[in-house]
Amino acid sequence: MVNLDQVKQAATAMRGVIPVTPLLLNQQLSHQSGAQVWLKREDLQRVRSYKIRGAFTKMNSLLPDEKAVGIVCASAGNHAQGVAFACAEMGVNGTIFMPETTPKQKINQVKLFGKSWVSVELCGDTFDAAYSAALAYSEKNNLPFIHPFNDPLVIAGQGTIGLELLEQTDSPIDVVLVPIGGGGLAAGLLTVLKQLSPDTKVIGVEPAGAASMKAAIEHGEVTRLTTIDKFVDGAAVQSVGELTFDICKAHLDEIRTVPEGKVCATILRLYNEEALVVEPAGALTIAALEESGTEFVGKNVVCIVSGSNNDNLRMPEIQERALLHAGMKHYFLIEFPQRPGALKTFVTQILGPDDDITYFQFSKKNNRESGPAVVGIELQDRSFLQPIFDRLDEFGFSYEYLNENFALYSQLIG
Repeated sequence: MVNLDQVKQAATAMRGVIPVTPLLLNQQLSHQSGAQVWLKREDLQRVRSYKIRGAFTKMNSLLPDEKAVGIVCASAGNHAQGVAFACAEMGVNGTIFMPETTPKQKINQVKLFGKSWVSVELCGDTFDAAYSAALAYSEKNNLPFIHPFNDPLVIAGQGTIGLELLEQTDSPIDVVLVPIGGGGLAAGLLTVLKQLSPDTKVIGVEPAGAASMKAAIEHGEVTRLTTIDKFVDGAAVQSVGELTFDICKAHLDEIRTVPEGKVCATILRLYNEEALVVEPAGALTIAALEESGTEFVGKNVVCIVSGSNNDNLRMPEIQERALLHAGMKHYFLIEFPQRPGALKTFVTQILGPDDDITYFQFSKKNNRESGPAVVGIELQDRSFLQPIFDRLDEFGFSYEYLNENFALYSQLIG
């Protein structure tokens, strides 16, 4: 298992290499929640995420012979950047496996931090696929494998955040919200806080579409999810680690899930209102806090902002998911009646005066007047939706509401 001495040793080893990140009071979140809300800004790390801590700690433990042959790792992006940084810092060759779906920004950052010391292999659509390929490569070539979360030293490295938190505030910390992917960060924090601040409540936060720790705790064992939503790429894993699960099961006070759409809405709000750029995983804890309302009134609450490696190319999808979550964006597959002027009727009679068509695509290139079409509508108020349903029925339009049919939505839109 992992112990407090390992975390303290990790903190000593990274001193002068890995900076202490600030713990900042956020006035807006504090006002909204009635709590004192502090943000632990791991997005300001050298590789813009906390993953550098665990990667450096593990790499630093390797023997000279192990460093000489090179290392292998798998990552959805942030762990890869931490490993790449450590490779360049220590002069170690690294082969890094990443999913083909990894945002280009993260791939480019891995190459930037690793310089000539690393090579990137893209494999599969998920972290788990890249992980399997990396593990096979490591075993075949007898190379050290730097696990992104299920390793005592990696967990100890992430746990140094807990030591910093306790040094950065004079007031007791009542609640810590921590994002969970594989569970390494949560396990590290728990190792520290449950010994040095046992009254602090630690709440894990997962994306609703990839809640692998929640599933594991509910089933009493590590459970592999058959499918996941890969959008929150920094926290989307099909199964957590055995070691991280054991620690979280024993010590985690609570686990919550946040819809991906809510995460997107939080990303946009932070950017527009506070000029704070975070990646989806980095927004998880703040999104969970916003959903909690005034649950933590009067408490000292820390949100771990885990990273800011977001690709600007993803912004259209982020905006789309945020609108869908807010009930402002709606998609229909509409079978237009076989009568002249049906399309005109839809525009002038079905839609309200402030409704906006943002997407329109006939499913057939011929016979457009009577063929089915995919229509995206953006509303000014979510209450405007029911009148559209009523008017569609009144005017005899056959339709499928795609927001409630994710499989069909994904096929036609996503």
